[in-house]
Amino acid sequence: MAMDADTIEKLIKEALPDAEVKISDLRGDGDHYAAYIVSSAFEGKNRVQQHQMVYKALQGKMGNELHALAIQTATPE
Repeated sequence: MAMDADTIEKLIKEALPDAEVKISDLRGDGDHYAAYIVSSAFEGKNRVQQHQMVYKALQGKMGNELHALAIQTATPE
């Protein structure tokens, strides 16, 4: 079963409470998403570590309920 954008956002915000999250459905199929996430929790971390934090927030659903997610992370300006 595919995961909806609201669920993706909810999981990320549970793990990163200050996060600003924007989810886009890339194909309109509910299976391929892009996420833009801004969080102070990313400060001092490299891009790989930031993405690992997002994957951890998804609680193992990546590759299962969530087929594809392009991640872009940033820290607050």
